[in-house]
Amino acid sequence: MSPTRFAPSGPLRGSLRPPSDKSISHRAALIAAMGDRETVVEGYLDAADTRSTLEAVRALGAAVDEERLGEGEGIAGARGLQLRIKGIGLRNPRPANIDVGNAGTLLRLLPGWLAGQDGGEWTLNGDESIRRRPVDRIANPLREMGADLSAREDRLPPLEVRGAPLHGITYEMPIASAQVKSCLLFAGLLAEGETRVVEPAASRNHTEVMLEAAGAPLTSDQNVIAIRPAEHLEPVDLLVPADISSAAFFLTAAVLVPGSGVELEWVGVNPTRTGLLTILGRMGAEVEFDKEAESGGERVATLRVGHASLQATEVGGAEIPLAIDELPLVALAACFAEGTTTIRDAEELRRKESDRIETVTAALRALGGHVEPTADGMVIEGTGGLRGGSIDSHGDHRIAMLGAVAGLTSREGVEVHGMEAAAVSYPGFLDDLGSLIIPCSGVSD
Repeated sequence: MSPTRFAPSGPLRGSLRPPSDKSISHRAALIAAMGDRETVVEGYLDAADTRSTLEAVRALGAAVDEERLGEGEGIAGARGLQLRIKGIGLRNPRPANIDVGNAGTLLRLLPGWLAGQDGGEWTLNGDESIRRRPVDRIANPLREMGADLSAREDRLPPLEVRGAPLHGITYEMPIASAQVKSCLLFAGLLAEGETRVVEPAASRNHTEVMLEAAGAPLTSDQNVIAIRPAEHLEPVDLLVPADISSAAFFLTAAVLVPGSGVELEWVGVNPTRTGLLTILGRMGAEVEFDKEAESGGERVATLRVGHASLQATEVGGAEIPLAIDELPLVALAACFAEGTTTIRDAEELRRKESDRIETVTAALRALGGHVEPTADGMVIEGTGGLRGGSIDSHGDHRIAMLGAVAGLTSREGVEVHGMEAAAVSYPGFLDDLGSLIIPCSGVSD
């Protein structure tokens, strides 16, 4: 396909509700499928990744009725799908071959539920990108619990799961990962005894919130999460908030483009997801919270942000898992900041849809940025802006959208090859971005 060009833009102004949260949507469908009754999920994200999860739960035997929400139809402006999911219970998934597409969350969460289904067999496979993403970080602790798993080269998809009796363990995670944690908590629902997951730093806790609401015997004390086996789950109806990881692109663009001021509505502001807001605040941006509320145990708010002059910062340690998906935008913002910004302790970036340390470094360098990769992060020398140029998304949705924001903020504009990758998490990204640009002339095919 031909590249999409993003020209330097005027200010970003206006308000919108970003699409629904991808992480919460995945988990809502999976936990609803584990229930014994019908669960209503309002505002489920309608994107390629989350569609893969719907098809997976259907393949396992859950009944899923869906209705697209029209403009203004959803509660609190929810976008996407309204789902009615009739679960199959904790112990009744059908044997199946599961195509996870490009959904790494599905690849890493679902085996936890399947591993304890004694006598069942499943194969999980996906696209070319997924087949390069390692599964050993879930396979190894699941095997400690008694799981019977096999993978290509013992670490790559396809992943074969043969259900077996499981027993609880205490697993000290070497790297904070919400996906690995969630996988083990799902396995703990079926394991004998108690399963304890010890995190080195807090990661997003959507799984714990939903499991507790569904009646799972789960406790959390600081960074230790414990779960015991359950007879059944009773998932609660859920309104999915807007995704802060999607809102992050508009937040960052507004901070970088002079004269900007945007309002992003009904955004999930779970404290385990707001690392970007803390980092941008430390760099000099002001993000205002308004209309704070709660939805299904998740905090939501309207966020307001405008242009700011930025100072360099250091990002690492416990705040990395709180901003892991937004770190590419931190690197972009650092190009505009005064001083040298260091991102460390972020080796997890190498295990995303692309090796995001390498792809972000290559992209920003191609646009005139001064970026050096390290084993676990990047060092970015702020130069006050970017020249512009051409980048390749490498099939990674966040790199594609990063390129779009870089184009608006650059001096000469940016061509993004592979912009279609944005549809993995944000099919309407170009339309929403265009709605905020004044004048709306920053995007062309």
